[in-house]
Amino acid sequence: MLVIFAVIIGGIATGRLLIGRRLAFVQRLITVIIWALLFLLGVEVGGDPAVVGSLATLGAAALAIFAFSVAGSIFAAWLLWRRIRGRAVPGDDGEADAEAPVSTWTAFCGSLVIVAFFVAGCVVGLFAPLDPAGSRISAYVLYALMFCVGITLGNDRTLAGRVRRLDPRLALLPLATAVGTLAGAALAAPLLAQWSLADSLAVGAGFGYYSLSSIFIADLRGAELATIALLCNVMRELFTLLAAPLVARWCGPLAAVSIGGATTFDTTLPIITQAAGRPYAVVSVFHGCVLDFSVPFLVTLLCAL
Repeated sequence: MLVIFAVIIGGIATGRLLIGRRLAFVQRLITVIIWALLFLLGVEVGGDPAVVGSLATLGAAALAIFAFSVAGSIFAAWLLWRRIRGRAVPGDDGEADAEAPVSTWTAFCGSLVIVAFFVAGCVVGLFAPLDPAGSRISAYVLYALMFCVGITLGNDRTLAGRVRRLDPRLALLPLATAVGTLAGAALAAPLLAQWSLADSLAVGAGFGYYSLSSIFIADLRGAELATIALLCNVMRELFTLLAAPLVARWCGPLAAVSIGGATTFDTTLPIITQAAGRPYAVVSVFHGCVLDFSVPFLVTLLCAL
């Protein structure tokens, strides 16, 4: 985590040094790097025999927990947004064009491209002995992504002023996400035949942090529930990358941040920044950090119930 912070800060410093220069290519580079990350994630998923072999039997349980927990987080974030709407990010003259929301069709087309790269990665993972996690390729690509995001933030002359005018109540967003996610996971529990309420809550408490949460759950509750946690939280990350622009349009910018859970600190930060607006990058990082730190404690606690 400290490395990612350092990379982002380095990018911000670079962006400040390049103020006044046209850096439109950086946004295009961010898009390409996101595609690369999704491809590598697909390779990792497709190359994991446990995940591939259990898709038919455990996928339905993962899908139920994912759907209810994400719906709960969207609803909680929407309620918070209604309370502070109109005062969260005051508009500045001349900014509307710079950050006009993308159209629904454009967002949908972008989502299809993301799906295509993920599916291509899964196919490659099924037939090629690649290990992106073990080779740290994914980590280096992620660092490149965070550096580019830092450049875009540092190069924005108006960002600091807009961040200072953010409503302090936005700090409640991680709590809203946690409450909404766990409430949704609790509602999904009756649909799970062989798993308990605590199991469903433990899976939901991963907040998209699929690697760490599945490791804890595997140790405390066994491989089957760990696989559900892995699938559920991968679904959450993918859904954020696919749907953040649409969620921002329909349910407000806080919902676009909330659906990412713990991933809003790193992998989903660029797409959320594009969907919700650059001032929400700070909210997204704070939101992701808080949930990131909470995952080990909540998962361990819920697995002990």
